[in-house]
Amino acid sequence: MTPTADLSFLHLISNASILVQLVMALLLAVSAMSWTYIFRKMFAIRNARAQTDEFERLFWSGGNLDALYQDATSSRRQYKNDSGALERIFESGMSEFNKARAIGSRADAQGAGPLEGARRAMRAAYQREMDALESHLAFLASVGSVSPYVGLFGTVWGIMNAFRGLGNVQQATLATVAPGIAEALIATAIGLFAAIPAVVAYNRYSHDIDRLAIRFETFIEEFSNILQRQAR
Repeated sequence: MTPTADLSFLHLISNASILVQLVMALLLAVSAMSWTYIFRKMFAIRNARAQTDEFERLFWSGGNLDALYQDATSSRRQYKNDSGALERIFESGMSEFNKARAIGSRADAQGAGPLEGARRAMRAAYQREMDALESHLAFLASVGSVSPYVGLFGTVWGIMNAFRGLGNVQQATLATVAPGIAEALIATAIGLFAAIPAVVAYNRYSHDIDRLAIRFETFIEEFSNILQRQAR
C-alpha cells in the first residue's frame, strides 16, 4: 500500500482478500435475487388487486350467482387458471354449495348445512391464495435482516487484515491504512445495498397483502350471508 494507491471501487474489490471477495459476491448474488423477487411480487400484487376490483364489480352488479359461477369456471378452463384470487375463492364456495344442494344436504333453521361446507371450501381457497401472495416475502425479510451482518463480517475481516499488514510497515500513516480499510468497508456498503430495498419492499408488500386479505375475508363473510339466505 502506497500513498498513490488506486482507491477506485473496482481496484479495491479486486485487491481485497479472498474471503472479503466471497462475501461481496454472496451479497451481490443475494441482492440480484432480492430485486428479482421485488419486481415479481410488485406485478403479482398489482395484478391481484386489479382482478379483485374487477370481480367485486361483477359480483355486486346484481347478476345471477349461478351465471357468474359458470362464467368463472369456463374462464378458468379457457385461460388456464388465469382468474383472480377472489374469483377462485368464490368458485370454491359456490361449487361446494351446489354439491351440497345436489345431494340434498339438509339445512337447519339457519341454513348451516350446505353453508358450513361452502365456508370451509372458501377458507381453504383463501389459505392457498394467501400462501401464493406471501411467497418469497420470508426471503426478503431474511435479506433485510441478515445482509448488514454479513457485510459487517467482511468488513471486520478486512480491517483485521489491514492492521496485520501494518506490522511490516515502519511508519503508519493515513495513506497507508486507507486502502485496506476502504476495501473492508465496501463489504458493509454492499450489505446495506442488499438490505435496504429488501426491507422497504417487505414492509410495503406485507401491508398490501394484509389489505387484500381483509378484502378476501370480508367477501367470504358477505358471500356466506348470501348463501345462508339461499339455503333457507
